[in-house]
Amino acid sequence: MSSLTQKQVAEENLAGKWIAGIAFTFFIALLGYILAMVPGFDRVGQLACAIIIAVIYRQIFGYPETVRTGITFSSKKLLRLAIILYGLKLNIDVVLHDGLGLLARDALVITFAILLTIWLAKVLKADKMISLLLGVGTGVCGAAAIAAVAPIVKSKDEDTAIGVGIIALMGTVFAIAYTILRPFLPLEALDYGIWSGISLHELAHVAIAADLAGKDALAIALLAKLGRVFLLVPICFIFIFMMKRKNKDSEQNAKVEFPWFLLGFILLSILGSYVFGHSIPVSDTVMQGIYTITTWLLTAAMVGLGLNVSLKDLRSRALKPLIAMTVTSICLSILAYFIV
Repeated sequence: MSSLTQKQVAEENLAGKWIAGIAFTFFIALLGYILAMVPGFDRVGQLACAIIIAVIYRQIFGYPETVRTGITFSSKKLLRLAIILYGLKLNIDVVLHDGLGLLARDALVITFAILLTIWLAKVLKADKMISLLLGVGTGVCGAAAIAAVAPIVKSKDEDTAIGVGIIALMGTVFAIAYTILRPFLPLEALDYGIWSGISLHELAHVAIAADLAGKDALAIALLAKLGRVFLLVPICFIFIFMMKRKNKDSEQNAKVEFPWFLLGFILLSILGSYVFGHSIPVSDTVMQGIYTITTWLLTAAMVGLGLNVSLKDLRSRALKPLIAMTVTSICLSILAYFIV
């Protein structure tokens, strides 16, 4: 009876630490949300602010080992759940009916961004994994793309967090730069919207830049961006194929885990496009609530990843990938400008 009681106590302690770890990531996410309300930081966004706080916490207080299980759950399981829910943001019907012309340009910029970043990483002798993640994030859809590809290419949590942090911060810089350049560019509002949609990093960055040009420009910008989100699925399967080919002759890491969460992403994309709001009535308020939950889940997951970042490693490993990604982003903006 005593041993049974001890076992129950141990399980309760483990469950308590698990809950505390998850709560801790959401607390840092809340701090990021509050910081994002401060003028200046409101341009950076909740996600980047939360990662910054998590990284700073790690450097000052160290990794909170006692609640590691809960933090790991946030960075792994909640991250996959966020990616699945992110599928609701993709309206397949709109992309296929109105965005087919944009898809070709989306495919071009994605291919360009990934290949150029990888090439620049070789030239600069930059960290290969971080550079690859930044190339995918730049080409596709920022943090969500990095989060989706990371488990396929077996990225370390620290590398994933570094990639997400850089893409969130640099994407914000480019979005602000677009708004500054807007009055000086010889582009019609719709062309400016397309330019923003096929070249900026995150959906939020596209919204910041394109909103300035009016509702029509914003709508076409988001449509162009959704085309890039749509292409995330085939890109993930391409990486699965490449990883399997790379490891087929190797006993170690020979198996590439299938990212089952991608099926959830596809399923919710289909439901959001053809079922919710059609066969099943769903109000805009409910959908907005789901989008908000998705943001919080993704932010908490990124906090879990950010707690793994060592600034010492960041200085030594992230500078060159950052340079490669910045050069790629500039070149991508120029390319996108001429293909609009």
